[in-house]
Formats: sequence, C-alpha cells, structure tokens
Amino acid sequence: MADSPPRRRARIATAFGGADGYEAAALVQRTAAERLAERIAALPLPSKPRILELGCGTGFLTRAIDRAIGPARWTISDVAPAMIERARAGLGLDADYRVIDGEAVDPAIGRFDLIASGMAFQWFADLPGALDRLAALLTPGGAIAFSTMAERSLAEWTEALAAEGLPSGIPAYPGAAALAAMAPAGLAAEVSIADLPEPQADARAFLHGLKTIGAGIAAPGHRPLPPAALRRAMARFDAGPRRVTYRIGFCLLRAR
Repeated sequence: MADSPPRRRARIATAFGGADGYEAAALVQRTAAERLAERIAALPLPSKPRILELGCGTGFLTRAIDRAIGPARWTISDVAPAMIERARAGLGLDADYRVIDGEAVDPAIGRFDLIASGMAFQWFADLPGALDRLAALLTPGGAIAFSTMAERSLAEWTEALAAEGLPSGIPAYPGAAALAAMAPAGLAAEVSIADLPEPQADARAFLHGLKTIGAGIAAPGHRPLPPAALRRAMARFDAGPRRVTYRIGFCLLRAR
C-alpha cells in the first residue's frame, strides 16, 4: 500500500510517541534547540509574547526559549499525544498543551507573535504550503522560527551506502537557498546552516539511535535493504571515521 501523506504522518506520530528514550538520546536536537533559541532571543518580540510551538517533543526548544526570553503565553503542541504528556509532565509551564498536526493547524487557534519549531519541519510533506498557512496565523510583525535538517545531513551514512551501490533512505533535504525560497509572501528569510557532528560507536549504534529518538522512518518510497546489503554498508561505515554530521538549517521568517 502506498505511503500516503496521512498514513506517513500517522507513522511518524506513532514512532515519536513510542520514543521513550528521546530525552536522553536526542543530543543533536538539544544543541539545535539552544542555537535556535539564541536567534529567537534577538527578535523584537513584545512583552509576554503569544507563542505557538509545533513538534515540542519533550521540550528542548520550549525550555531554551523560556530561558532566553522569559514569560510568554504558550500554546505547546506535538502530533504525538505521548510526547505532549511527556512535555506537560516535564516542563512545569502554565501553558495550553495540544495535540496538533503542524501541517494542518486550525486557523481558529488564534494569532501568535512567534511560531517556533525545533527539528520537526523536516517531517512535513509540503513545507512551503505549511509555511504559507502558518504565516496567516502571525500577528503584525510576528515571526516564524524553526530548525530543520538541511542538504547533506548524515552524508557519511549516505556515502557508505553509495560505496556499496545501495540507495539511501535519507530524504533529500533542502539547502539554504531552497529554504529561503520557501518564505511566504511578505516575509523575509534569514537562513544559516550549521554542521553538528556526532561520534558513533559503529553503524549499528547509529541506526539504533535513530530508532530510539523516533527518527527511523525512511524517505517516502524507500524500500528496506536486504539484510546482507545492509551489513555491507554497515561494515563500510565502520571502516570510516565513525561519525555522522547533522547539517541543520536555522530559519527566521519575519516581516520585511
């Protein structure tokens, strides 16, 4: 059966909802959250801004923004109900916690000074369309701030597969220019790319780590490799430097 966008979103929600080890294992996501919060702190936000967070996970970005800007009126959301419960239990913030599909936010939710998301938008089937819809939820002068996987993320694993003549299940993530071109009408884009290398014990640990944080879902249309082929790619990876590099795009979209 074809992996339609609704079915894929359901699988993503299930994967992240079952990621009990996310908080301890998602080290890159934690670092990316801190860096995005630094950029958000430089925005001219009003006092106690209304903030909508999409894809909150266990709250890395929520905590980082809270430390960076202080009191805010929060709506904190994730597509996975289990993640919302983890965030509610762990954050201790007086907030409106909701299960929300970030690609289909109900316009009746209201208007926000800031819409923020850390490492969730790479799962969207139609990111430009989602950004257009989210821009309609901004107050005058409001901003969208997000981090996402960028072009050549996890290149070391992709190269190990290619060396064995095998296809990669890593999606074709956008580069800086493509991300900037997604800015909705009336919003200017500020995009920066940062490489966050992560050492790996071996290929098995890398692949297990992806599953631990709920990120083991391959690109649409990718078929699992036969076990023997996967073992060849793992051996090729293990013969290299045993690290993967997350290339992260940090994007600020705000009024021109």
